[in-house]
Amino acid sequence: MSTPPPLPVRRNRIMLIAIFALFFGSMLLAGILRFSGWHPPVTKAHGELLQPPTDLRALTLTLADGSAYPWRQQQHTWRIALAPAPGCADPCLRLGNDLMKVWQLMGAESAHVDVLWIGDPPAALPRGGALKIVRPEAALRGRLPRLHPDNGEAADGVPVYVIDPNGFVILRYAPGFDPAGLRADLAKLVKLI
Repeated sequence: MSTPPPLPVRRNRIMLIAIFALFFGSMLLAGILRFSGWHPPVTKAHGELLQPPTDLRALTLTLADGSAYPWRQQQHTWRIALAPAPGCADPCLRLGNDLMKVWQLMGAESAHVDVLWIGDPPAALPRGGALKIVRPEAALRGRLPRLHPDNGEAADGVPVYVIDPNGFVILRYAPGFDPAGLRADLAKLVKLI
């Protein structure tokens, strides 16, 4: 008959098993959470993350003045884009003012953000700053994911998109979204550069 190990040896074994369980248990829990699709709220975007992102690099955007808008710029510019239907008046004016506030609230980082208005903006919308008026070419409008509101979205609203510095549409905001969420997402994205 064997005698039980002395008390310090048993304590060391128990401690080793506890460390092993803690280490591998946390890895197992992290793996379960990762593959179940759970993300901490901090990493979630307020807009809809588009999978896969839409590639607009092959398109040449033309500004209202006839000049080309380059996708690849030295300052790594993020874009907020919207393509309202022709004749959109009050809702578009409110949305345009909200987007310009988002741009202004970016502070020093606003130099890395352009607002691309695809089509004719309302006459009352202030021009200049980050606002770039882009000609509404069918090829561009056709590449914007779900440009027309889906079921359950405001029928008279306009979706807004975030386009990365390389020309990929990565986020979509449904009509009637909260501009504070757009600002929060952009603040995170601009810091990635």
